[in-house]
Amino acid sequence: MGHQSKDAIFGAVHCKYAVFILIKYIALKKNRVSVYIDGFNLYFGMIEAGFIHCKWLDVEKLVKSYLTSNQELIIIKFFTNRISHNPQKQKRQNAYLEAIETTNVKIIYGLHKAKNIECENCGHNWLVSNEKMTDVNIATHIIIDAYQDKYDTAILISGDSDLVPPIKAVHENFSTKSVSVFFPPCRHNNTVAGAAKGSQIIGRKKLVDNQFENEILKQDGFVLQKPKEWL
Repeated sequence: MGHQSKDAIFGAVHCKYAVFILIKYIALKKNRVSVYIDGFNLYFGMIEAGFIHCKWLDVEKLVKSYLTSNQELIIIKFFTNRISHNPQKQKRQNAYLEAIETTNVKIIYGLHKAKNIECENCGHNWLVSNEKMTDVNIATHIIIDAYQDKYDTAILISGDSDLVPPIKAVHENFSTKSVSVFFPPCRHNNTVAGAAKGSQIIGRKKLVDNQFENEILKQDGFVLQKPKEWL
C-alpha cells in the first residue's frame, strides 16, 4: 500500500507539473495575425472622407500600430489593381506601389479594366474604370490561409459586403480562428461588422501618424518621392 501511495503521489505531482507547463505554454504562445487589405476600398474611403493628405500611407506601420504585445504579425497582403488609360494617375500609383514594396507587405494584383461609355443624349464618350478580382482574391487567400493554419486572427481592412461569405466561412469551418474588420474611413458596413468577430473604424489620427517619409531610398539607390499632388 505504501509503495502504491508513493506512486500515486508521484503521478499526481507529475500531472500537475504537466498541466502547469501546458498553461504556461498557452500563456506565452502569441496570437498569429495575418492582414488582408483591400487597397482601393481603403484609398477611396480616404478620398471620400477628405483625407487626401493621407494617401502616402505606410500600411505596414499602420497595421503594427494596432497590434498588442501578445500578437505576432505573420504577413500583410495588399490587394490592388494597376490602373490604366490615365498616365498621371498611373505614375502616382506606381510611386506608391514601389513605396509599399520597400516594406514587408506582399502585393497581390487583380485586374483593372476600362469600359467606354457613350452618352445617349450628347454622344460624348468617356472611360469608366472597373476593378476586377479583388474581392475574389481576398476571399481565396483568407480561406486558404485558414485551411493551411497560417493565422489565428485575420484582420480585414475593407468595408466590401462581398467579403461577408468568406468571413462566415472561416468562422463556420475553423472554430479556433477569427476574422476582425478594420473599416477604412466612410466604409463602415453593418452587414460586414455583424459577420466579423470584432470591428473598428480606422480614424484620421492613425492615418496621419503612419505616413511614409516624403522621400524613400530604395535598395538600388533610387529615391522615391511622394507625388506633389499628395503633399
